[in-house]
Amino acid sequence: QVQVVESGGGLVQAGGSLRLSCTASGMTFSDHAMGWFRQAPGEEREGVSCIEWNGASPVYADSVKGRFTISRDNAKNTLYLQMNSLKPEDTAMYYCAAHRALYCEASWPSGVRFIYWGQGTQATVSS
Repeated sequence: QVQVVESGGGLVQAGGSLRLSCTASGMTFSDHAMGWFRQAPGEEREGVSCIEWNGASPVYADSVKGRFTISRDNAKNTLYLQMNSLKPEDTAMYYCAAHRALYCEASWPSGVRFIYWGQGTQATVSS
């Protein structure tokens, strides 16, 4: 049984930082590209970032480029998202997901090719 569990969310002031973690079990972590998504109340889900199976070629949404960094540790089955210079508009539930392929593919922001999802961790940025 596959489990994907996010952690690290919380309340932070604008300009601050958070580091999200995502641990996966019940699957071969290195067989999957991994992604972060977020959804704010009343908004559609947004693809935040994606990273290939070996940690190469990370991609980011324009809204977070230069502020967020995705990384992974395959030995620990763990995905990370370092979020710096946070803004109130970054407030959302953040989800980790495993792609069905080794690579992110051009469709990654839609999330349609991701097969395992976590329950999410809330990040709230106050102004």
